[in-house]
Amino acid sequence: MRIKLFLSLLLSVLLLSGCGYNQIQINDEQVNASWSEVLNQYKRRADLIPNLVQVVQGYAAHEKEVLTRVTEARANVAGMKVTPELVNDPEAMARFQKAQGELSGALSRLLVVAENYPNLKADANFRDLQAQLEGTENRITVARNRYIKAVQDYNVSVRTFPNNLTAMVIGAKTKANFAVDNEAAISEPPKVDFGAAPAPAKPAAQ
Repeated sequence: MRIKLFLSLLLSVLLLSGCGYNQIQINDEQVNASWSEVLNQYKRRADLIPNLVQVVQGYAAHEKEVLTRVTEARANVAGMKVTPELVNDPEAMARFQKAQGELSGALSRLLVVAENYPNLKADANFRDLQAQLEGTENRITVARNRYIKAVQDYNVSVRTFPNNLTAMVIGAKTKANFAVDNEAAISEPPKVDFGAAPAPAKPAAQ
């Protein structure tokens, strides 16, 4: 009886291995690792914002609405419950992406306002934060790209034959990915260069 049980288990292992079980597990671990890096870089950005707001406030305290929006957007992101299981929930992923998008928008408006304050742009702390923010935005782009690719590889592995049979047996389902309206935007991080002068406005058409 024990021999039959052992042979059955051995056969099951061989069948699963031959049907993509190991590849599904490898791809799953890659998704988890890529997701952790995405969260790490978003957290890095969020950690920079309080100092950035404080420096800007020192030169532009009356820009209260813009400063408030950034602070509130950061609070919304910080208040989200982000767990590894989020990648398996398309609705939760959409909420996460929306919150991060709102923070990006508020932050962009803050940086545009800073263009109007030469003394602020000359502040050493501000320039240091600018450099850190620019580097972080680049890291976010890279991390998002890696996550998108990892999820794509995983989803293909659980949807194609014969791996899909193994996926059904072990309950492996496709994972949520970032929804991008403009795919070109993935590889183009927000510009935060305060050294360049704003382009002159075009004359109105007669």
